[in-house]
Amino acid sequence: MSGSIPSPGHLIPGILLAAGVAVAAVLSAPFVARVFPIPAMVIALLIGIALHFVASRQVFQPGLAFCVRTVLRWAVALLGLRIALGDIFALGLTSAAIVILAMLATLVSGVVFARLLGLSKYYGALAGTATAVCGASAALAASTVLPNYPKKAADVAFVVVAVNALSTLAMILYPVFCIWAGFDARTSGVFLGATIHDVAQVVGAGYSISDDAGNAAVIVKLFRVFLLLPVVVGIGWWLAKSGSSQSDAKVPVPVFAIVFVILCFANSFIPGIPAIAAPYAALKSFLIDVSTWGLLVAIGALGLGTSVNSILGLGWRHIATIVGTTLVILIVAFAGLFAAGL
Repeated sequence: MSGSIPSPGHLIPGILLAAGVAVAAVLSAPFVARVFPIPAMVIALLIGIALHFVASRQVFQPGLAFCVRTVLRWAVALLGLRIALGDIFALGLTSAAIVILAMLATLVSGVVFARLLGLSKYYGALAGTATAVCGASAALAASTVLPNYPKKAADVAFVVVAVNALSTLAMILYPVFCIWAGFDARTSGVFLGATIHDVAQVVGAGYSISDDAGNAAVIVKLFRVFLLLPVVVGIGWWLAKSGSSQSDAKVPVPVFAIVFVILCFANSFIPGIPAIAAPYAALKSFLIDVSTWGLLVAIGALGLGTSVNSILGLGWRHIATIVGTTLVILIVAFAGLFAAGL
């Protein structure tokens, strides 16, 4: 029975429960924002964790597993529609090289810090990817190529909460740092886009300085999001080469990541074709909404499968690892901009 594939009917209870969590998160977000600006994705995770005692019933398990596995992959793939190659090319080679170097250093540091602190290299990969690429979405994407090791759900949930907290702190402090460092608007934007984890906080930080800084910050951030494919492929390849859990190690080139890149190219060229530009824009808007809801449902399912005790039992070493990766991307990006004289 363990090797059987759940029928569609068996998936429905878990999918409906995760979807209910997603809807509750979206509806409650405006009210929560009056007290503290927490994204709907994090709210969905927290609601899911609070309802873990309900979701632990066997009837929900097939649907929740489907959400965390399949729905998540395709929601991440659709993120490619948010990116246009022309904006990325406008970065310039120097800025792009600094971003790539900072990302590589951060990815490596995640694994190094985790191992030095006696944690799983898988948690290090999650922390490094979330910090290097795009926060919660990147952590979820990376989780799809990691083996199903003990406490995986708790690790992913912790990373999602931690990167959001650190991004919010960075949104407040980093613009002040840019002013202290004497950065002009464009350099400030590059710095903010290269160092802050989540897209929303990058937008908030960049436009708090100026429109030019905000525009540059968003472009740099989208470049990091575009690099989600090589990061996920690299993690899968690394796991395969290291022989980690051969029965669980995923294919080094996930199909959803290929779709992600295809959609990036489609988003770059189709709008320039007058005959189909208008219907494409409508379809793109719809699919972006599908992606947003898919991520909410997937993270709601992740929270439903995570107990509070499992997160509380993680300890200070998990915090130290993700704070360490945050400091690495901050230091490397600043050093790169300083060395380049930007």
